[in-house]
Amino acid sequence: MDNDHESNQIYQLLLFDIDGTLIRSAGAGREAMNRAFQKTYGIQNGFEHITMMGRTDPGILQEVLDEHHLDWDGAQIEQFQSHYYDFLDEELKKPRDGMRICAGIDQILSVLKNRHDIILGLLTGNWRYGAYLKLRHFGLDDYFTIGAFGDDSGDRNQLVPVAFDRFRMQMSFDVLSENTWVIGDTPLDILCGKPYGTRTIGVATGVHELKDLIAEKPDQVFEDFSDVSSLLRLFIPEEELISE
Repeated sequence: MDNDHESNQIYQLLLFDIDGTLIRSAGAGREAMNRAFQKTYGIQNGFEHITMMGRTDPGILQEVLDEHHLDWDGAQIEQFQSHYYDFLDEELKKPRDGMRICAGIDQILSVLKNRHDIILGLLTGNWRYGAYLKLRHFGLDDYFTIGAFGDDSGDRNQLVPVAFDRFRMQMSFDVLSENTWVIGDTPLDILCGKPYGTRTIGVATGVHELKDLIAEKPDQVFEDFSDVSSLLRLFIPEEELISE
């Protein structure tokens, strides 16, 4: 990348995954997709056996369409998305065991949002509107100014360059890849940052065990973020962290 080194070297871009990293929706997304698929295509429980964590919404939908020998028809996809957003809003409002903000996230975001040298972003397979429905439900939607979403690509490995471009549009210069962190709960989160020279953090608050994340050799790995200061020390000098 072309960089104004003095301008950008002090900035860090933190790209958070959503599901399993920031929040646990306890199946609200899967149920909303099942309902939307039935309403659009007349097929029940289309997503029942589909692996979702770490994947993109369009990639997940394509697998289900392939399984049922259905074409990717633009008009039907738009119908599905519209139904999905309506049902997701409904499902998030239902009481569910295990629905929560992940440990430490509230405190971490509250500290980081006040840092002039840190930009909070999203790197998620969710379609943008669905991503913000989830974040809004948990009161986290105002923290993030940059994002790369399933709308941008069905291939998660193509999302980091999108986030770089959006940083450039917002800040008018590039962020250094070594000052960028991809933070997520699946091996796919870790793997998508490596080709672009970002740092990676794995956190075992989703469905994957710590050993699964360690196997992909992230720069840092955590059981969870309940020890808030241990994560914050990666981004904030010790002497400044004490004063936060």
